[in-house]
Amino acid sequence: MNAIVALCHFCELHGPRTLFCTEVLHSPLPQGASSGDVSGQNEQAEEEEGGIQMSSRIRSHSPAEGASADSSSPGPKKSDMCEASGCRSLAGGHPGYVSHDKETSIKYVSHQHPNHPQLFSIVRQACVRSLSCEVCPGREGPIFFGDEQHGFVFSHTFFIKDSLARGFQRWYSIITIMMDRIYLINSWPFLLGKIRGIIDELQGKALKVFEAEQYGCPQRAQRMNTAFTPFLHQRNGNAARSLTSLTNDENLWACLHTSFAWLLKACGSRLTEKLLEGAPTEDTLVQMEKLADLKEESEGWDGSEEEEKPSSQPEVIEGQELSKCSPETSLMPDCNSWNVAHRRLSVFRSLRHMRQVLGASAFRMLAWHVLMGNQVIWKARDRDLVQSAFDVLRTMLPVGCVRIIPYSEQYEEAYRCNFLGLSPHVQIPPHILSSEFAVLVEVRAATRSSLYPTLFDDEQSLNKYEFVVTSGSPVAADRVGPTILNKIEAALTNQNLSVDVVDQCLVCLKEEWMNKVKVLFKFTKVDSRPKEDTQKLLSILGAAEEDNVKLLKFWMTGLSKTYKSHLMSTVRSPTSSESRN
Repeated sequence: MNAIVALCHFCELHGPRTLFCTEVLHSPLPQGASSGDVSGQNEQAEEEEGGIQMSSRIRSHSPAEGASADSSSPGPKKSDMCEASGCRSLAGGHPGYVSHDKETSIKYVSHQHPNHPQLFSIVRQACVRSLSCEVCPGREGPIFFGDEQHGFVFSHTFFIKDSLARGFQRWYSIITIMMDRIYLINSWPFLLGKIRGIIDELQGKALKVFEAEQYGCPQRAQRMNTAFTPFLHQRNGNAARSLTSLTNDENLWACLHTSFAWLLKACGSRLTEKLLEGAPTEDTLVQMEKLADLKEESEGWDGSEEEEKPSSQPEVIEGQELSKCSPETSLMPDCNSWNVAHRRLSVFRSLRHMRQVLGASAFRMLAWHVLMGNQVIWKARDRDLVQSAFDVLRTMLPVGCVRIIPYSEQYEEAYRCNFLGLSPHVQIPPHILSSEFAVLVEVRAATRSSLYPTLFDDEQSLNKYEFVVTSGSPVAADRVGPTILNKIEAALTNQNLSVDVVDQCLVCLKEEWMNKVKVLFKFTKVDSRPKEDTQKLLSILGAAEEDNVKLLKFWMTGLSKTYKSHLMSTVRSPTSSESRN
């Protein structure tokens, strides 16, 4: 977490002062802050906490950059320091403390003040505000403040017992500073609990020292017996004691470094950033519903005592990810091996590829029937070819509108599937061949090998096939067609767009028209508006043409049950509340 944790103190002589701060370094360490082997005067303490290798209490008599009060760091001048080290944490020659996070190669460095002038200014201002104007009622507790320019601060003020101080207590605060306001607010419960624990430990140690001093020499009675002296004279002669003296803990700063470093590490690890893609699309909702239905069916099969024999009819595959069929009926690969074998089995690689193979007019006729919800029949010997064609064509439809029988030895009615693969010898009823609600694609052996030149370097080239597309209602060349079809063709003919970009265009187009379907469904099925109002709505949506209306009505069947039930519940709730009143 890119933040700074600091311990601050309100000195009666100099006001708010920063005692100790820990920051995160992603770049090489500054000079003087080294955790390597120093001279024999170094004192190493290795401690594992929260995945951080702590190299604490690193002492050296060599001056550290920014650590000494006499150095050129932006810290306070020596004349501003308390004589009894009340405003000082580390000694003049102390290089500071360093902890290495081996997992992320991040270093946590502790000094009395940040070395960078801008960070020093930010910490200094946060320190002053936390111990002056930005305090909660009672002057002890957590508070949040800050702005975009100087960062945002989580501050927790508290008192430490001191038998020699005015009121027998000193005022401190622990602050956490970072530039990300949302992240800091979301970390409030975590920071409050952990910092409160650090404070309780400090107060407990100081209370023991305070009670021992009061038992040996009670200050209250001595002060009552002392003659009155002016406040200024008394304050000048009563310099603040250091925190190590108040807690009687010589290892206090090493322990605080360990706690602050772990706090930064843990707080940064508990929250992770994720890409927010918005509400789930209709395709996602339908897929989730289909998978839930499959799960319930599988649980029912597992709980039944006698297993039923598989039906002789081909199984209908609905949606894009529902390829879980029995081995006897499914011609699709196993779910685990489908993604791996897809490239090897597919013949049609994309809609653009299919349009180049079939030709512009034949592809437009086929795509029109697909978008209108008519039955699309493919007759071929090559099952992989049929399957790849369906995989490509289904990308133009919402998942809820897709019902596929990959391959069958008999004709299946249109209510069972809108994509049907047949063996070449299967007889199709004459009324289907002449119907305007069906299109047939026959895959035959090409009379000349050069009839369809190889467009892609595939293992299975298409130059050996001849594709004949027929329908009882062929689409006229001058017919406008649905708006989405024209946009799809424009994307396919634009050679500047890659196949991946075209796929994303299809996703956007489908979501755009599914939103229109939702509005129409709410307007007609839920609100039951008259036809005149519906026609006005279609004009507003830009879908008043006949083909667009047919497309919207067909796509309405692909709406998820979740969306439909949500609309019904929102419409019924006002009625129920009125009946109660």
